[in-house]
Amino acid sequence: MDEMEVPALFLCPVSLQLMREPVTVCTGITYDRENIERWLFSCKNNKTCPVTRQSLSHTDLTPNHTLRRLIQAWCDHNVCLGHETFSSPNPTTIDQTEIVKLLLEAKKFPEKQLKCLSRLQCIALESESSKICLESAGAIDFLASTMMINSTGMSEAAIEIMFHLNPSESQLKNLMNNEGIQFVESLVHVLKLGKHQSRGYTTLLLKSAFKVASPTQLNNATREVFVEIVRVLRDQISMEASKAALKLLVELCSWGRNKIKAVESGGVLVLVELLLEVSERRACELMLIALEKLCGCAEGRAELVNHGAGFAVVAKKILRVSQVASDRGVKILSSICRYSATPRVLHEMLLFGAVSKLCLVLQVEGCFKAKERARETLKLHSLVWRNSTCIPLPLLASYP
Repeated sequence: MDEMEVPALFLCPVSLQLMREPVTVCTGITYDRENIERWLFSCKNNKTCPVTRQSLSHTDLTPNHTLRRLIQAWCDHNVCLGHETFSSPNPTTIDQTEIVKLLLEAKKFPEKQLKCLSRLQCIALESESSKICLESAGAIDFLASTMMINSTGMSEAAIEIMFHLNPSESQLKNLMNNEGIQFVESLVHVLKLGKHQSRGYTTLLLKSAFKVASPTQLNNATREVFVEIVRVLRDQISMEASKAALKLLVELCSWGRNKIKAVESGGVLVLVELLLEVSERRACELMLIALEKLCGCAEGRAELVNHGAGFAVVAKKILRVSQVASDRGVKILSSICRYSATPRVLHEMLLFGAVSKLCLVLQVEGCFKAKERARETLKLHSLVWRNSTCIPLPLLASYP
């Protein structure tokens, strides 16, 4: 390979090496996944494109399957199958019996598991038919058992392969039914100790696993699960991982005492900090939905009230993002006013513009429910707010 001239199109702009897994960012530039993820999520390069230096509106990475097939064809033509990056066989020659034999050998001889995982990864990245072949041979169960009994490094490798296989709901449900506690614990272990990329894959798998979990499993989610979900949000591993973590948080907080677990894990504080910076619409909506869930308990409301930017950031998002965001923002303020109102809280809502924003909600076209909540909230504390000089006169005219 060193003596062969590789087409420039096949080289990653970051490493200048032959790309193994080409992915494209929103600027249209293609990079090798490992290198661009390291650039974006480990080096903290302010989410810019390395080539164009443009700020990225989002950090989603789109697999460039066409380019990967071209690279594979070029490698095949130049007899490069011995190269580590493209050692995978042609999908049409994959033999399920061979995969079964490989899995049995790895189970019998633990020292061969790493080699087996490397082989499975190459096959999984080839094509959809390759993935189906792996699943039929029992690779999902093998990967799950590998995650549960091995070191962090081995578990990371197994999780990456499982992520690329994209197990179905029925397969995940089978894992949750048979190995629920151990399976979740192994995922949480990688979230705690794994690298950024592995934690991203793990977050997506954990969300999918809890989507098919039983009510008992949802109720009994451990505090450690919430600690790691919140840490994924704090670290901003990737937009995809953050959205998965937010959806998982919303799902879990609908059950039992999970709201309190999430609050005790720092959920409210992290959500407020993220809302101060977020600009992407769907991410903002999910953050407000999650925050509204956490404000459904006294502990969550207390955390929001005690955060210096709590009221201000929620009020700011109302009528500036979307109808969904406005509705959730009004629900949060309404919940605070109904259950956690103190003279200090009511005064701070005036100072930080929350009351003025509720008045503005009544004046603009929008969701009927949000207007009704805003009206009820303003009426509830009219003796304190109605004649305040903190409310601009044009808005005060709409005070109910």
